[in-house]
Amino acid sequence: MAKKDKKIQESPKLPFWQHYKIMFPFIKPYMFRAILAIALCIPIGALDAVVALALKPYMDVVLVDKTDQSPAYIPLLIVAFTVVQGAFNYSATYLNAWVGGKITTDVKRALFKKLLLLEPAYYDKNDSGHIIQRFSADVDVACNGLIDNIRLFVSRIFSSLSLICVLIYNSWQLSIIAILVLVFALMPLARLRRMLKGVIYKTVQENSTILTNYNETYHGSKTIAAYNLQNQTYKAYSKVIGKLFKLSIKMVQRTAWMTPMLHIVASVGIGAVIGFGSYLIVNGTITSGNFVSFITALILLYTPIKNIGKNFSAVQVSFLAIERIADILDIKPQICNSKNAITLGGIQKEIRFENVDFAYNPDTPILKNINLQIKSGTTVALVGNSGGGKSTIVSLLPRFYDVVGGKITIDGQDIRNLTLESLRDKIAVVFQDNFLFSGTIRDNILMGKPDATEEEINKALEMAYLKDFVDEQEKGLDTDIGERGGLLSGGQRQRLAIARAFIKNAPIVVLDEATSALDNKSEAVVQKAIDNLMQDRTVFVIAHRLSTIQNADEIVVINDGQIVEQGSHNKLLKLENGAYKALYNAQFKK
Repeated sequence: MAKKDKKIQESPKLPFWQHYKIMFPFIKPYMFRAILAIALCIPIGALDAVVALALKPYMDVVLVDKTDQSPAYIPLLIVAFTVVQGAFNYSATYLNAWVGGKITTDVKRALFKKLLLLEPAYYDKNDSGHIIQRFSADVDVACNGLIDNIRLFVSRIFSSLSLICVLIYNSWQLSIIAILVLVFALMPLARLRRMLKGVIYKTVQENSTILTNYNETYHGSKTIAAYNLQNQTYKAYSKVIGKLFKLSIKMVQRTAWMTPMLHIVASVGIGAVIGFGSYLIVNGTITSGNFVSFITALILLYTPIKNIGKNFSAVQVSFLAIERIADILDIKPQICNSKNAITLGGIQKEIRFENVDFAYNPDTPILKNINLQIKSGTTVALVGNSGGGKSTIVSLLPRFYDVVGGKITIDGQDIRNLTLESLRDKIAVVFQDNFLFSGTIRDNILMGKPDATEEEINKALEMAYLKDFVDEQEKGLDTDIGERGGLLSGGQRQRLAIARAFIKNAPIVVLDEATSALDNKSEAVVQKAIDNLMQDRTVFVIAHRLSTIQNADEIVVINDGQIVEQGSHNKLLKLENGAYKALYNAQFKK
């Protein structure tokens, strides 16, 4: 199971600020709620100082002076503030979840829309795992992860600020020690992003490969069983899992040291404060209440700091995911409408290929100087050796790919000057292996024309020789066909695809080896359906079985990306040593 080339068609890496400029429109509609959620984190954090601050009068009055007039309001005040803090915490959590969910949903919609607009060449160069990872999984990491951690950081920042105020209030001398230790503890965080970036990028790549393995195993299960590929497939999967394990260990190596390091630094700070604080109490600089309040505030300050490494790592992962999303959103589809594109009304005269050159890769030309003239309402058949460029020619017509040289015109209009929607609306394609969507027979037929009437649907079924099969089903048109039409036979899938093409009623029909994968009985029925579909339309037929194209108005023989012969069936058979004659004799030599 070969991996596809990871050199994806994406924009050059954007500047740091440009990533967040691209993401801002998704945040803007929810800016008020986002700011409110962050604002609620301020009192959540700041109220942490209440407990520490309340301990000073309580310690001085009750435990040191041992007076009966203890400030009874202090315990009640602590409970009241905790209740308020809890209410704010719930509100902030709810708002963050709402904002994060909305932003995630909008970004996923935008990414999916972008995915739908990308040309087939993008799919050729990127496997399914890469697309799932980049267009879906990254969004959850970026949006939900970032918002959750921002809430945590904001509350901790204001908790830290309020606690630092308590420290300074109780003893500015001890505060100097505590703050210096805090700064020293946080300095390594500045290097963390650079340390994580390469590991995270490789992890994303390998995760996409894992998704591809699952996808290929699902769709290739019969092939794996038929060729006894279980061990080979398992080894490939196991190799990737092994790489992911090594990357996860690298992540631990680069982040796990922070927590114990911060624990050590914090303990040094607490130890220094206790030592120097004892001296200050003895000489009367601070009271016991000051000291207990200070130590409580210091522990409350250092406790979250000791675990901040994990949260900071998660934030960096989210930031890097945002950058990857922004890179995707910044991709410009290579095939799109030109600035002044016009709408194609129909085909009245002809389709022309004029000196057309094409290559999937610049160094490997596929088509060379293709010249064709197809009159409206005629049928042209493309034959020749495998890999000669027949399917490529018909892929250029609906602009799945754009020509490298020359042009294709419809009634004199370069198809690059037509809107993509109107161009593709005039073309119906039936492939060798047609993709059917999960759902019902009705769902798949209506994709050709969503507003089709029952009469039009029944007409399409009759013309595709599918009516009897549908009538035999208990649920009729509402019969489920399974994922990719897995509950249908090969002939039934082809006829359903023909019905979908028929109901579209496009003036141009492309048949790309539509019967080559069928047995003789299925082929006969499908060929009748195809004959119905071809009536009064301009048709491109690609076929290896020459018996299906002998009545074509024009037969074009393409070998190695060039037209070597062109003419009717009878005309081509008269050519001595002709390429078409050789193909014909090979199939009908008996």
